[in-house]
Amino acid sequence: MDYNFKRDLNWLFIRPWIWLPRLIYILFSLLYLTLSLAIQGSSKSTLIQKKLAKQIFKTLTELGPCFIKVGQALSTRPDLIRRDWLEELTNLQDNLPPFNNEEAIKILKIELGDKTESLFKEFPEEPIASASLGQVYKATLLDDSQVAVKIQRPNLNFIIRRDLVIIKILAISTGPLLPLNLGIGLGEIIDEFGKSLFEEIDYQKELENAERFSSLFTNNPTITVPKVIKKLSTEKVLTTSWINGIKLSRPDELLENNINPSYIIRTGVISGIRQLLEFGYFHADPHPGNMFALKGSSGDMGHIAYVDFGMMDSITDKDRLTLTEAIVNLINEDFHAVAINFRELGFLNQSQNLEPIIP
Repeated sequence: MDYNFKRDLNWLFIRPWIWLPRLIYILFSLLYLTLSLAIQGSSKSTLIQKKLAKQIFKTLTELGPCFIKVGQALSTRPDLIRRDWLEELTNLQDNLPPFNNEEAIKILKIELGDKTESLFKEFPEEPIASASLGQVYKATLLDDSQVAVKIQRPNLNFIIRRDLVIIKILAISTGPLLPLNLGIGLGEIIDEFGKSLFEEIDYQKELENAERFSSLFTNNPTITVPKVIKKLSTEKVLTTSWINGIKLSRPDELLENNINPSYIIRTGVISGIRQLLEFGYFHADPHPGNMFALKGSSGDMGHIAYVDFGMMDSITDKDRLTLTEAIVNLINEDFHAVAINFRELGFLNQSQNLEPIIP
């Protein structure tokens, strides 16, 4: 349940029947997608662009959790991805094809015991949402309270170990050919990505994260965190109280429910700043599938619920101070100082030439 590239490389290398077919499939899928985007990407036809968006979604979905995670990150970046592709990519957040329901119930019974029926008054036959690492069911407990039950996709440990090794090898091999100036190696980025993925598939770790995050916003009416139900949670099953909220990606529904989007934005920004600069512990995956708007307000502050605490991180007091300096330097348009701050934060390596970056 942890990321170790050298260990997993040795494990995979002596099993060519596992990695060779998978490598060929990944290369073929990405090559076909790249050719489609190269040939049709500049088309002004709305129909063609929608078709390409669906092809991107389909390719990432079929390639599995690691690639879906990359797609999720891109779905929040309108500065990098065409806006007419973004709508399709947002489905990667919580609208993926679910895995077999019988398989999900089997995992639930293995994790919670064979008498699962006695724990729930009602358990639905279909999930209400399906994401890259698991799917969520809206169930009812014996006391009639509604809960969200997240069940992990089968064989995730194996799938992620296999794919991360292949992805890192491909990245290191092709990195020098790509027109990138990241200031840090692709291999290092993938190592960080792999570490966070393995932490995310440990639901016991997520349980602890949720409780810690909740404690930071105690007595703060603008931030809601679902309550974890420990007796119904394991490494592969996580049960929390149900959140009745509205997705932040649906502004029309916000207005229909008399929720002021500006109030929601203000709460989101302030809660994010507090996490980074006050607490030093923050939600590291705040895409619209993990944040919901709630009815009501406190003055000019809206109410937001955070969910999914698989990806959390901390920063040191030194980094918090440097990050604050970077914000001040950015406001003052001192971009040379910003570049130095980024190097101190590790966003750029020490040997990186800052001159082409500063402009």
